[in-house]
Amino acid sequence: MPRRQSFDTRVPTVLVRLDRNPFHHGTLGAARSLGRAGIPVHAVIESSTSPVARSRYLRSARTGPATPSSVELAALLNRIADEIDGAGPDGPSHPVLAVPLDDVSALALARRRADLAPRFLLPEQTEEQLLRVADKAGLARTCAALGLPHPRTELPTGADEAAAMAWSLGLPVIAKWSRPWLLPTGRGLRSTSIVRSLAEVRELYGRTPEAGSKLLLQELLPAGRDLDWFFHGYVDSAGRCATGATGRKERSWPDGAGLTAVGRWTENPAVERAARELLDALDYRGVCDLDFRLDRSTGAYHLLDFNPRPGAQFRLFTDADDLDVVRAAHLDLTGRPVPPHSPAYGRRFVVENYAALSLIASPRRRYAAEPGGGRRPRTERAWFAADDPLPALAMGCAWLAHLLRKAYGSVARRLGAGRVRHAAALPAPPPRTTPDQLTPR
Repeated sequence: MPRRQSFDTRVPTVLVRLDRNPFHHGTLGAARSLGRAGIPVHAVIESSTSPVARSRYLRSARTGPATPSSVELAALLNRIADEIDGAGPDGPSHPVLAVPLDDVSALALARRRADLAPRFLLPEQTEEQLLRVADKAGLARTCAALGLPHPRTELPTGADEAAAMAWSLGLPVIAKWSRPWLLPTGRGLRSTSIVRSLAEVRELYGRTPEAGSKLLLQELLPAGRDLDWFFHGYVDSAGRCATGATGRKERSWPDGAGLTAVGRWTENPAVERAARELLDALDYRGVCDLDFRLDRSTGAYHLLDFNPRPGAQFRLFTDADDLDVVRAAHLDLTGRPVPPHSPAYGRRFVVENYAALSLIASPRRRYAAEPGGGRRPRTERAWFAADDPLPALAMGCAWLAHLLRKAYGSVARRLGAGRVRHAAALPAPPPRTTPDQLTPR
């Protein structure tokens, strides 16, 4: 019989995401998870017209500050708390749980934790602790200090050195910006990319001032079947990680080096042991999302990323009792016990828009069949839910418009490049003379 958790539904939740991504399905997953438990849910997102804002489980959606300033965010959250609570002369009656859904929000909330408490419930985290893992250079140093397998990483200080380091690592290499949350929008800079030539390395390094953080070059571990894994967990106030599980990335976008498009809850003791040992060593608290890749040549699982907040696919790890890491956070921070996870191996999570792109790019299945594959596993979709259909419809319309804009931009760039090449092929006109160059007759 399912064990229903006892939530304090008097404590509302504000989901916080400063990343301006209207297709962030993790925000919708958090709204549905808490809303279905009867908890009032509000959100700070990119726009009140976002597909997420169409969810029946979201009470209100507010636009985040124009800049990712922790001071502005704290002021906005306090205004939202006033409106939610309707505080009278005696002050607010109940605290509010704040759940960050991207790295910059997690860092901003940790920076302002002392100012926000006790009105807001937050895990015991400091900005310095989070930077040890959220900053990609900091993560490389942390792994080296703890002896945790991590791809060989170099931190160049110049374009020539970047090219030499890329050559030493062996092309192609992974290029990452140390603090991707500082990347400007609309400039074509990706947080992670695969670089295939020294000219690309030099060009990318030249954009360091624009990116706002350091460029890292990382050894590219070969992709392949059953190599990409992740761990999601919640560490409670006493340091226990009762809610934690491993999953296998079956499809990703971009293919082989991107976010999870299709994932499956699959047991992996080696990954789980490595993740839990790292959390203990860091004395970590709160929700986490870790990415690993197996190096077949050594048999070691290398930690690729550590996100100090719920991963977008966290709903994969929803057990038979409807417990996930976001619900665990609400239980713990409102003083209620967090029951252990009941494994639901084989459960799948599909992100419809990215899974379609992955399937087009790589139709062949890139994972082994699940043992006992005759029984069809339960699948949860990121956007469509029978009890909450409007976000999927809104996402579909927004996604189609997004693809059309991308296609139009690509065609325009090709036509522009063609005109430049055509103009370059024409003979140069004779130089024009100036009055002082005229020869007297």
